[in-house]
Amino acid sequence: MTTQKDVNALSRAIIGYAIEVHKELGPGLLESIYEKCLAHLLIQNGYIVVGQQSVPLNFKGLDLTCELRFDLLVNDLVIVELKTVDKILPIHEAQLLSYLKLLKKPKGILINFNCLNIFKEVQQTFITEHFRKLPIE
Repeated sequence: MTTQKDVNALSRAIIGYAIEVHKELGPGLLESIYEKCLAHLLIQNGYIVVGQQSVPLNFKGLDLTCELRFDLLVNDLVIVELKTVDKILPIHEAQLLSYLKLLKKPKGILINFNCLNIFKEVQQTFITEHFRKLPIE
């Protein structure tokens, strides 16, 4: 059974690989390049990564075909949204929170590669009620 500790360890690993990508490439590239490189590192290290999948949306029985797409889903637990913007805005956070809610995932990470230091400046993690329901260890 998956625990909060497992999800937190996975999050730390994802952030570590994002830092590795950023150290190698630096800022200034397209989001899609960082996404492919991060997915490549994760897969090379044994993680299951799904990218650019549609997010299903059902409103009171109405199935909506939308162009909502998350960037990466790692081990079917953590959604990773990547940005290359001057500043993370509340809409970016809301987007990730919506994906977490619609997909019923425990944790999400928002990473902006347009910075000097990902770890200090521009990565945020979010947890959901699904995370809180997991056993701690």
